[in-house]
Amino acid sequence: MIKYSSLIINRRRTQGNKQKSNNSTNMASINQATVVGFLGEEPKVSTTQTGRKVASFSVATTEKGYTDQNGTQYPDKTEWHNVVIWGKLAEVAEKYLHKGSSVYIQGKMRTRSYEDKNQIKRYITEIECDIMQMLDRRDSAQGTQNNGYSQGSYQAAAQNSFSSKKNNDLPF
Repeated sequence: MIKYSSLIINRRRTQGNKQKSNNSTNMASINQATVVGFLGEEPKVSTTQTGRKVASFSVATTEKGYTDQNGTQYPDKTEWHNVVIWGKLAEVAEKYLHKGSSVYIQGKMRTRSYEDKNQIKRYITEIECDIMQMLDRRDSAQGTQNNGYSQGSYQAAAQNSFSSKKNNDLPF
């Protein structure tokens, strides 16, 4: 809040001095997408020339339909979101995510262009994932197969293992 207040104060000062700016770079912006949904396909995993893994898949989110007071029915609306994951998270996605898996995705929106088979320039908007959490319940048969990573965040698990190595003298 303090930073936000100082931005307003600074903007008022410049307006008071009659210094008008053509661009409004005083205000910050946020590029963040959060999606909770179901995988529509198996993750497509590839490896870059440098050996870094990248996984891509689509996630479906659905707004439930309803009937209003007049009796008009509105159907379900499903949106598909393209997701790209890099590095260790891509390895986890390759190993544990499958078509129909429930997943929490948080990341940045990115738009890129490419040329299709007919040399036509196409654009695609994707969520470049920073945080992925698998939401499926762990079955007893799956629990032994996947070392306990079917539920919960891989990032949180990695942080917990790091902090336990770093602070092993703490009583908690």
